[in-house]
Amino acid sequence: MTIGRGPTVPTASQAAANALLVLLRLSLGWIFLWAFLDKLFGLGHETPSARAWINGGSPTQGFLANSATGPFEGFYRGIAGAAWADWLFMIGLAGIGIALILGIGMRLAAGAGALMLILMYTAVLPPANNPLMDEHLVYAMVLGLLAFSHAGRVCGLGGWWERQAVVRRCPFLV
Repeated sequence: MTIGRGPTVPTASQAAANALLVLLRLSLGWIFLWAFLDKLFGLGHETPSARAWINGGSPTQGFLANSATGPFEGFYRGIAGAAWADWLFMIGLAGIGIALILGIGMRLAAGAGALMLILMYTAVLPPANNPLMDEHLVYAMVLGLLAFSHAGRVCGLGGWWERQAVVRRCPFLV
């Protein structure tokens, strides 16, 4: 994009970068949305039907009560299964997933998603496969890249979203 001139035709490398941004945005959106759907309905991938949220299960109980380790283990085990934690977790998964897939509210979705991912990272310290880095932190950085590169405008509704009056009045919704 060139400032001060009309629209330009993207170069091959810009088009490739845009395609990768779209694929990253949709892929991460699907990761969040799938986790929401699986925990809500118990689709049998990670959550059996009997433990689905709609069947009275808790989306936070299993992981936080059984898998939390490290310096924050007590905190996470203490909130495992709390109704407020279940609601925040599920609203977060759905909202982040939908926002990323549609390309709207990218900054808000990236911030919320990065926070959720960092909390998941701290729930299992130290990471299993590396003494410092794991996929939660990498995904959090990718969310930042998506937000700051305006990835929602590319094959998404981001441009339309940014023109809405409520978004112009509340720029944090971009």
